[in-house]
Amino acid sequence: MAEFDLLSETKACDLLARLFRARGYAIARNISFREYGVSFHIDGWDAKARVGFEFLTSEDEDHDDLTLREYQTLMAAQQRGELALMILDEVEPLSVADLKAMADEFLDEAAAAAKAQAASRRRTTPKAAGKKPAKAAVKKKPATKVAAAKNVAKTAAKTPAKTLPQKPGKPKQARAKAVRPRAATPAGAKGRSGRSR
Repeated sequence: MAEFDLLSETKACDLLARLFRARGYAIARNISFREYGVSFHIDGWDAKARVGFEFLTSEDEDHDDLTLREYQTLMAAQQRGELALMILDEVEPLSVADLKAMADEFLDEAAAAAKAQAASRRRTTPKAAGKKPAKAAVKKKPATKVAAAKNVAKTAAKTPAKTLPQKPGKPKQARAKAVRPRAATPAGAKGRSGRSR
């Protein structure tokens, strides 16, 4: 790796801020973060989107600023979808290309998680205000035979008429076939013809 390709904390945070802003995040730099019982100065944070980054270095004594327990608390909040925080440690030197690749991967995952969470909220949130609440189901009385016959007649009137075969020489005329409702017959009972149905 070439020496000029390695990043200091300042250069890395400048690059991260540009990459996050290019994705639409309003990153504020070097601000105080106080949530979940954790308090430290975060290198970049969009409070509205709840997305940010922290580059831990001995240069700024960041390791003392964010303990392992605090880190675990933040990662638990991230697992619950409450924030997205990219935390980098200076353990290994980073190149510009490495940092860009890591940031792109993180930002892609954050965008996918935000999209999934928004879709989940849309499914569980009631529809827009202004709609009337659903009415309680009203029990209907059983339909009488007359009402059932009327419904069948209405259905028959809505269906297209069928053409019946005509005798040769007479003009063809469309006739609607009347449909009569059948009375329900108990199983095993015999109809008019004497046969079991």
